[in-house]
Amino acid sequence: MRLISLIPSITETLIDCNANLVGRSRFCIHPEPEVGRIPAVGGTKRVDWGSMADLQPDLVILDKEENTREMAESCPYPYLALHITRVEDVGPEFSRLAERIGNIALGKFARRWEQASRLAGKQYAIRSLPGIIEWWRPPTIQTRVEYLIWRNPWMAIGEGTFIHSMLGRMGMGELLTPHAEKYPEIELAALNPQQTVLLFSSEPFPFQRYRDELLELGYACGLIDGESYSWYGTRSLRFLETCCQ
Repeated sequence: MRLISLIPSITETLIDCNANLVGRSRFCIHPEPEVGRIPAVGGTKRVDWGSMADLQPDLVILDKEENTREMAESCPYPYLALHITRVEDVGPEFSRLAERIGNIALGKFARRWEQASRLAGKQYAIRSLPGIIEWWRPPTIQTRVEYLIWRNPWMAIGEGTFIHSMLGRMGMGELLTPHAEKYPEIELAALNPQQTVLLFSSEPFPFQRYRDELLELGYACGLIDGESYSWYGTRSLRFLETCCQ
């Protein structure tokens, strides 16, 4: 079956499972060098369906969180829209995809995810949180945590997101600032620097480039591996298994 995946984490996983990927989004960057040999056909929010005609896809794989409803409604090819917002969702959704495309390796991978989702997790202290690339200003007390994914405007993660679910498995659930929206815009100036730790995700915004400027804000803060916490496939499974077993 000729597949197009417009979800970076799914693209990586399908390549690892030797699926026949003929197209991807331009944000699908792992694994190299394999992904570099697959044509990029658009982004995760906008795509030119006409550009896919020569690829003759049998199935386009979308995600309800990463891709838009308009993309699904305008897709001229058969498509499957996954919906993953929690660790517990990954196994069943991968099983559904594996059955649809007839991929045995992906089915085995889905069962591995289901086993991982039953792991109890661990209660890490904030300073020993797995996935921290570098503490720019280490926290001195266990306090409130904001996980930031964007700047101008500042955007954090809230409940109902896969990142929140992963952080909960690391013992951060009660420390994360509660937000009703999944990806709320926040006012950083409203946060108390003495009581708040900022976790800057390594992607999608390039916070690393602004390290010195971000330090001037006065918060305890650090750079965290966003791919391990948000790429719900091969990458996050290895991370979860390592941290919670």
